[in-house]
Amino acid sequence: MSEDIIDKEEQNDENTPVAENQHSDYKPADTKNESVKHQLSGMYQNWFLDYASYVILERAVPHINDGLKPVQRRILHSMKRLDDGRYNKVANIVGHTMQFHPHGDASIGDALVQLGQKDLLIDCQGNWGNILTGDGAAAPRYIEARLSKFALDVVFNPKTTEWQSSYDGRNKEPITLPVKFPLLLAQGVEGIAVGLSSKILPHNFNDLCNASIAYLRKEEFKLYPDFQTGGSIDVSRYNDGERGGVVKVRAKINKLDNKTLAITEIPYGKTTSSLIESILKAVEKGKIKVRKVDDNTAEKVEILVHLAPGVSSDKTLDALYAFTDCEVSISPNCCVIDARKPHFLTVSDVLKKSVNNTLSLLRQELEIRKGELLENLHFASLEKIFIEERIYKDVRFEQSENMDAACAHIDERLTPFYPQFIREVTKEDILKLMEIKMARILKFNKDKADENIARIKEEIEDINDKLAHIIDYTINWYEMLKEKYGKNYPRRTELRNFDTIEAAKVVEANEKLYINREEGFIGTSLKKDEFVANCSDIDDVIIFYKDGKYKVVRVTDKMFVGKNVLYVNVFKKNDKRTIYNVVYRDGKEGFHYIKRFNITSITRDREYDVTQGTPGSRIVYFTANPNGEAEVIKITLKPNPRIKKIIYEKDFSDINIKGRQSMGNILSKYEVHKIALKQRGGSTLGGRKVWFDHDVLRLNYDERGQYLGEFQSDDLILIVQENGEFYTTNFDLNNHYDPGICVIEKFNANKVWSAALYDADQQGYPYLKRFTFEATSKKLNYLGENKDSRPILLTSIVYPRVQVIFGGHDSFREALEIDVDEFIGVKSYKAKGKRITTYAVESINELPPVRFPDESSSAEEDNEKENDDDNEKEAMIEDPDHGKSETDIIDEITGQMKLF
Repeated sequence: MSEDIIDKEEQNDENTPVAENQHSDYKPADTKNESVKHQLSGMYQNWFLDYASYVILERAVPHINDGLKPVQRRILHSMKRLDDGRYNKVANIVGHTMQFHPHGDASIGDALVQLGQKDLLIDCQGNWGNILTGDGAAAPRYIEARLSKFALDVVFNPKTTEWQSSYDGRNKEPITLPVKFPLLLAQGVEGIAVGLSSKILPHNFNDLCNASIAYLRKEEFKLYPDFQTGGSIDVSRYNDGERGGVVKVRAKINKLDNKTLAITEIPYGKTTSSLIESILKAVEKGKIKVRKVDDNTAEKVEILVHLAPGVSSDKTLDALYAFTDCEVSISPNCCVIDARKPHFLTVSDVLKKSVNNTLSLLRQELEIRKGELLENLHFASLEKIFIEERIYKDVRFEQSENMDAACAHIDERLTPFYPQFIREVTKEDILKLMEIKMARILKFNKDKADENIARIKEEIEDINDKLAHIIDYTINWYEMLKEKYGKNYPRRTELRNFDTIEAAKVVEANEKLYINREEGFIGTSLKKDEFVANCSDIDDVIIFYKDGKYKVVRVTDKMFVGKNVLYVNVFKKNDKRTIYNVVYRDGKEGFHYIKRFNITSITRDREYDVTQGTPGSRIVYFTANPNGEAEVIKITLKPNPRIKKIIYEKDFSDINIKGRQSMGNILSKYEVHKIALKQRGGSTLGGRKVWFDHDVLRLNYDERGQYLGEFQSDDLILIVQENGEFYTTNFDLNNHYDPGICVIEKFNANKVWSAALYDADQQGYPYLKRFTFEATSKKLNYLGENKDSRPILLTSIVYPRVQVIFGGHDSFREALEIDVDEFIGVKSYKAKGKRITTYAVESINELPPVRFPDESSSAEEDNEKENDDDNEKEAMIEDPDHGKSETDIIDEITGQMKLF
């Protein structure tokens, strides 16, 4: 629609409204003549174009010259006419504006409140509402307003304003105000017209001044939005504010503690009420778990989100961005009126046009002022000669018959002095001379007159210099504005690049997935059937069938998937670490193929095939490995005289991981009797990065909480409790950990620890000990067996130092500093250690080390550890054939075959 309007506008004159010349042959229908048939399509087309043009030009879209919609322009014009330095009732301003704006008082009042809330052009007094909470302003009769000093400096100048008649012809109103600032970008605007819309985001005052100066200096500049509500913004796809771009805006969320999040800034266009409502909706849908939400907003935003027990604050923070209005996307659309036509521009284009307009207005102001000064200089020179030469005392002048004769005589007397004047002397000049009062003539002072003429000439020279250097003068103008008003408008919105939050990773697993294999159903409502996994209502489920088919479906309450299900689990998109190890029998040739593959993306509800798709194909061995583990399998072939060896092993780590559509490698061309797991293997994908979330005391791979390191399949995690207990675990995500953890890290058997403790067995005296922790799944205690022993400090620094502060009756003693490495050697964690002192001790504090380990020696230790790790025996499982010989197996298979 908008393109059609623009195309029709281009046929018109530049200063003609959009549809003024459309259908010039159109005549109003004679509706009273019943014999005439009327074509409604032509009538409605004309009327619609008139209406669309009016809405676009006169209501919804701002003008590029001053950045104002007509109602805003008329409000400011009315306030200027009413301005006397004092506040005016808003009701009075609205009534006065109705002389220029042909609409009701409600639309004017709303527009005035919005202008006032932008805190730029209007100085407000009273309750003008709150953009943070969405509360409305008080009634117009209770609140007051006046123009701000900035508006008086920048927006108005009647000498450079173009005027037009108001809608009723009784008044004059500005076509556009002579704004000498990119007001459109500073305030932002949003409007919906017929067939098009405009959405220009607000920008920072100081950034606009800097960008304007950079443009005048022919330098590069970038402009990004800045919002009164604060928050943070990702402008990587801002596209200079042009339509098609998009920005993401986030609330500012602080973590007060493990159970409380505080929202202190909100996204642009949202209020605390709408934000809280979106959080509560997410809670109702089970996306996040929140105990309650408190709104303590007053002058500043403060929304407290109290988490439910056992919920991670880090995960909830991401979930707030993913499922609530704490993160919103805004699509700018920079549409403005220029030459009575709508144009789609970039923010940079708008700024350049604004700066060019400001430069033109400043030049006009200087030229107008110069013209006024030249007139003053002309008359001052004329007046000086008129008085000094006493032309008014001439006899012929006094005897003049009429005014024309007197003027002619004065003109004749002034003729010799014409070269001194800057322009020709007119009759109006002479008449103005004749209006000089005698008192002024008597008080005339030649020196003061010369001084006045010199001052005027100096000012004219200054203006000429500014006109000759108009760009520098305009730069000084913006620098003046920035210095005068910039401190009131600091940047509130932080520029950041947001990490993409995957909703599936942060949504709460508020459902449980079940399967009924006998009837072929899966779903979250099958509570009495086989449990599969925890899931959320936005998760997908992957299903493998025994015939090799597989597909991905959505989580639902109940869905029929078939009775031939081999494997079912929650599917994670872009998961490259879950590797499927498969052996399948091809139905055409009877060959057995082995393959390893991952599935990173797949079309939902579409059926795929692990095999080659031939009839009769089936999967004979299948495992899903979350960390790319590669096991060893034992293959037993059916006896065949041509086969010398019917039992052999195959390591999946020898098979390359390929795409899901790969055929795989041939495992055997002969008939296979049985395939069984021989040995579990480790990951073939390298280390797995692991984090620990202290809020929920669980491990994760999603970069939440403390980073523990990159783990291989046989690596362990060391946990040390505050009560001295320690143990080791693997890095399975299902592990549960007790509260009171003081150390959790990747286990290093060679790392030396130093501990200070009060030994209850030795009358509570302080002891120092150095030791290494052991790998153990059983909880042990490095403090000893006495439960009354208390830890003081625990450190893994290679050369630690401690300071002993004496207390009680021994407080007079100087503090004792101990080099722990020299004080005691490394022993078992079971050793008592060495007593520090028998005096009363107030505290034992760790000091910064003064010695550091040699990097080369530590590298050698690491290499030794790696060699030791490589020599460790791999974990074995029980032989699937229980130690039977190959002959026994052949006899067993043969016997089974005879039975059939």
